[in-house]
Amino acid sequence: MDTGRRLVKARQRGIDGAALSHLLLTVPIGIISLGVVTVLSAIVHIALGVVLPIVWLLSGPLVFNRRVEKAIAQRLFGMRRPSAEEARRLDAVWEQVTRRAGVDRENYELWIQERTELNATAAAGHIVAVTRHALDRLSDTRLAAVLAHELGHHVGGHTWAAMLADWYAMPARVAGRLILTLIVFLFGVRNKAGFACGGCLTLMIGWLVFSLTVVQGMWWLVVPVAVAPPLVAWLHRHAEFKADAYAVGLGFGEALEDVLVREGRGEPAQAPPGTPLPPGPPMPPGTPVPPGTVPLPPGTPVPSGPVGGGLAPRSAHANVEARLRNVRLVMSGRLRR
Repeated sequence: MDTGRRLVKARQRGIDGAALSHLLLTVPIGIISLGVVTVLSAIVHIALGVVLPIVWLLSGPLVFNRRVEKAIAQRLFGMRRPSAEEARRLDAVWEQVTRRAGVDRENYELWIQERTELNATAAAGHIVAVTRHALDRLSDTRLAAVLAHELGHHVGGHTWAAMLADWYAMPARVAGRLILTLIVFLFGVRNKAGFACGGCLTLMIGWLVFSLTVVQGMWWLVVPVAVAPPLVAWLHRHAEFKADAYAVGLGFGEALEDVLVREGRGEPAQAPPGTPLPPGPPMPPGTPVPPGTVPLPPGTPVPSGPVGGGLAPRSAHANVEARLRNVRLVMSGRLRR
């Protein structure tokens, strides 16, 4: 518990390739969302067609406001503040994780989700939530590995990029789902009028897509929207791999591997109470050490093992087997952290 980095990095977080690609993929559907907001606002009042779109465009950064984040965590995600006992344990483990990462622990808030799975969630810009089930079943070492994974999402910019992408894509997605629901309903009434209306609406949408793509030459808008869902799903998996690699880099590779193995088997990931955290990565030369602690000697290796998140938090993790393979490759040095 007294090993790891004592240095607080000047740059606390950034944006990696997965986060940046997610934002870029959202631009076309964001343009469609802007059109949806503009049209609906103008239908209500012509002046609103100018004011509301601007307000909507400027509203995105509000999701990083601490009060807005808390409301989202409580109302949308069902999170709660930890009790005094839960907070004591979480704080002790979180302090070790953030110290190894060189991250200011005060930048983030720890919350609890009442869910029966071994999981944690990185939400918005400052919230890390762990399930009550994980808090009860995981040892300190394995809980630290899970929290380090979620910290990797924050440090890589995955959480805020996903939140902004979901926010600006929401109007277009809601409009698309409503139209699809209407078409299904019209064809489901099983009468001539319903089939006729459903067919006409389908033809109108098809003609609109054809006109935008071919006649207007706006393929750059239509094609990215069409291919975005599978690409975003791939980026989510890639972000999971990046966050796992981040946890391995902090020295939690074996603990994370164990959690993934047991999660894949449906076994409890439990260890005797008081199991110490594994050694952290080597400290940079000249790193200050608080009194009463013993730093790692230079060149201490990261433990190795056998080779073998609508506005939603990033909690939907990639396939466990794929993540396990990736973790083992990173631990073996075959993949870069």
